[in-house]
Amino acid sequence: MDVLEKVNYEKDKEVYWHTTAHILAAAVKRLYPTTTIAIGPAIENGFYYDFDNLTITEEDLKKIEEEMDKVIKADLKLKKEVVTKQKALEIFKDEPYKTEMINDLPTGEEISVYHLGTEITDLCRGPHLASTKMVGAVKLTSLAGAYWRGDSKNKMLTRIYGISFPDKKQLRIYLDFIEEMKRRDHRILGQKLDLFSFHKEAPGMPFFHDKGTFIWNQLVKYVTELMEVRDYEINKTPIVLNKDLWLQSGHWDHYKNNMYFTKIDDFDYAVKPMNCPGNILIYKTNKHSYRDLPIRAGEFGLVHRHELSGTLSGLFRVRAFTQDDAHVFCTKEQLNSEIKNLLGFMDEVYKKFGFEYSMELSTKPENAMGSAEQWDIAEVTLKTALEEFGSKYKVNEGDGAFYGPKIDFHLKNAMGASWQCGTIQLDFQMPEKFDLTYMANDNTEKRPIMLHRAVLGSVERFLGILIEHFAGRFPLWLNPRQIIVVPVAETFNEYAEKIAKELKEAGLRVSADLRETTLNKKIRDAEVLYYNYILVVGEKEVKEKSVNARIRDSKVQKTVSLKDFIPVVQKEYNKRELKSSF
Repeated sequence: MDVLEKVNYEKDKEVYWHTTAHILAAAVKRLYPTTTIAIGPAIENGFYYDFDNLTITEEDLKKIEEEMDKVIKADLKLKKEVVTKQKALEIFKDEPYKTEMINDLPTGEEISVYHLGTEITDLCRGPHLASTKMVGAVKLTSLAGAYWRGDSKNKMLTRIYGISFPDKKQLRIYLDFIEEMKRRDHRILGQKLDLFSFHKEAPGMPFFHDKGTFIWNQLVKYVTELMEVRDYEINKTPIVLNKDLWLQSGHWDHYKNNMYFTKIDDFDYAVKPMNCPGNILIYKTNKHSYRDLPIRAGEFGLVHRHELSGTLSGLFRVRAFTQDDAHVFCTKEQLNSEIKNLLGFMDEVYKKFGFEYSMELSTKPENAMGSAEQWDIAEVTLKTALEEFGSKYKVNEGDGAFYGPKIDFHLKNAMGASWQCGTIQLDFQMPEKFDLTYMANDNTEKRPIMLHRAVLGSVERFLGILIEHFAGRFPLWLNPRQIIVVPVAETFNEYAEKIAKELKEAGLRVSADLRETTLNKKIRDAEVLYYNYILVVGEKEVKEKSVNARIRDSKVQKTVSLKDFIPVVQKEYNKRELKSSF
């Protein structure tokens, strides 16, 4: 269908947003007649349009929105016309970007254009809404620069982003959502809560402060405990390894553009972008029997990857990060059960944090190593394990690692944002390249199969996701600011310090606010920093050897003896509960 007379917004968002992009182009051409239009697609969350010869600022977006409202209210009809390539070149003779796209099309191909009333004609496949009046509310969200066709050799264009809805109520809901996302931004909260920082002396490499390091350590401790229960060994390998190793692993040929290099004693070395080759060398230090397998070798390994400066984004994309890697060396017969064990491992961890998650099976990429037969076996093995485990998943064709297919885990946080974290990768290639063997029960040497897995993925990225998931209001076991004791007056400072000391001895993180300021300011400051518990102490508490406990995100206040308070909070901490035990 060329135009939609009726629209189901949830089902037809792409059509809705693409039509609004044309409305944006019409409004810009009205206000800035000398501008040149380029391209305006619907994207994952809205639309954008690129313009040349357009110099505007963020302040101009409101004016453009108002002009878009006029275009919408004019009830302009959208009509499709199919033309020849020659006719299309005539229509767009004054539009060089459209002309370039038309010239890229095969000779003789019919080309569709859409007319927005008499305002604007645009090159487009469609479909579109039947009328501009079907768009209810528009918001232009940001302004950016973008190279034509994403190529830095081309001219920089002005890109305007926006989103549209059937009515203003839905727009208000969306804008409230965006404001909440801004409040949860881990970069802002990281600074507010003194968790981490970035510095020009090491671009893209996070500096964790004391409180951020506490959370980092708690994550590592939790996953390590689960690994120990599952009979993992924990390894630690060097950060710098020589060129020969990376040539042997295939990283030098397949991943060189993302690696850092150095010379030692006139020999070439690389800073590791991945932990697998180091753990393979550990495997090779001993001879192995089938009785030794599976070997589950874990490592929290610091890796470095050269990401382009324009792609760096807080903790979500950095150049130095720690992977909670593990490499499972197993027999063919053990493979299915090991994959299902890993699926169970992932499920336990993600549920601990309250995450929903989805899975994606990524298949053979263009630059794959190994035979087609090996890839077929590997992909079928992962599919079978997923189905036997009862997992729902979708297939992402061609996005596997160069050495094998993989299962990626996408976490959905409290605001519905999705992030890829964990992964399970099946690898027949590394055991071949490094000539890994074990002695089978028939006394012949056989090749082990290797599984790469990460649960958190990058500890840094996972921490960033958690900051936004909890909006900085961490559960007790993750919070570097667990308890603060607030005396109502200086007279009670000594009692406050005594309470703080006992809580510390009980293994909890606690501080006492002994500043010379008002009680209300102390409480407000503690609330702003998201302490789990604010313990107010005064004359009554001293007499009763108690505390007045204020529980975060709750109106509940309880006067409770310290001997009753400590075991309840210890249990909450030790069991890693998500909510207060009071």
